[in-house]
Amino acid sequence: MSLDTPAVTPAAPPSPAGAPGTDLLDALTAVFRRVLELAEVPPDGNFFLLGGDSLVATRVLSAVARTYGVELTFEDFLADPTPAGLADRVATATTAATATATAVATAVR
Repeated sequence: MSLDTPAVTPAAPPSPAGAPGTDLLDALTAVFRRVLELAEVPPDGNFFLLGGDSLVATRVLSAVARTYGVELTFEDFLADPTPAGLADRVATATTAATATATAVATAVR
């Protein structure tokens, strides 16, 4: 298996409290572990302090785009380069996309 190939399942919807679902956080933590080649990565583990660089960060962003259909920018990644931070951004983007699709579907009726 390629390091770029995500071995994760699609994201669960955000929890009622607005925090990302555990499945999403676990999946992004697994992506960090895989690309950084580490046995453990905490949810608040800073990608760059754990040995990542901008080139490897693009692999994380590619995995997010392929798995969740969310195109995060490098600036998004820099804002909070942790599994929890990316999970928040993916959950927010997924919720926004769902709300937009619902609004469009309702308007078409």
